[in-house]
Amino acid sequence: MVATPAWPPRSAPRLFVPGPLAKGAAVTIEGGQAHYLSKVMRIAAGDAVILCDDETGEWACEVTAAGKRDVIVIPRERLRPREQVPDFTLCAALLKKPNFDLVLEKATELGVRSIQPVITRRCVADRLNAERARTIVTEAAEQCARTALPAIGEPLKLDALLRDWPQDRALFFADETGGECAATRFAAHKGPAALLIGPEGGFDDSERALIRALPQAHAITLGPRILRGETASLAATALWMALAGDW
Repeated sequence: MVATPAWPPRSAPRLFVPGPLAKGAAVTIEGGQAHYLSKVMRIAAGDAVILCDDETGEWACEVTAAGKRDVIVIPRERLRPREQVPDFTLCAALLKKPNFDLVLEKATELGVRSIQPVITRRCVADRLNAERARTIVTEAAEQCARTALPAIGEPLKLDALLRDWPQDRALFFADETGGECAATRFAAHKGPAALLIGPEGGFDDSERALIRALPQAHAITLGPRILRGETASLAATALWMALAGDW
């Protein structure tokens, strides 16, 4: 007897769409996503598509019509609810565009709940294209099968970030002048947390003093080597997520 193929197949295209999705409620997909489905993936009526809405979770959907301008699908079954991840925010100083794009993409794959771009004195960039950033994290979430998109904050100057810092959230900051072992400090912490990583040139002395003056701040070290901003962001995030049990 021939086995019945699994539905939806693992190869089914996966997209984030505006929600909320509901069983049996038709969804019209337009624009670039429709082009991707119809022209790139060559989907047709009866094929499966997996949709996520960043609200209700992940749904197996059936294509009912695939035209040149739009694709219509029907959610048939909810596969997973929206995921819960550790309450962890990556506060990363803005870097050159390709480097910060990498931070956005890989931090999403690693499972951060939110990303807060930070502007410091030694930053080589002082702005972020919000639409581009959202596209990067959305495509990364689609690729790695996340059911929740990380929130992306508007870039904040360091002093503004610290001025409004919540009392119940620890702020670990990578200090090239020294601090506690990151793994030891992360493992001992329970509750909401954030990680602050500086730019290519690091924090200057006045910024370091400002951070250390924050009661919730804890200086950490990421080892004996000098790491690039993007490397430090991703290595420390991976360490945190592993110790938090997300891996």
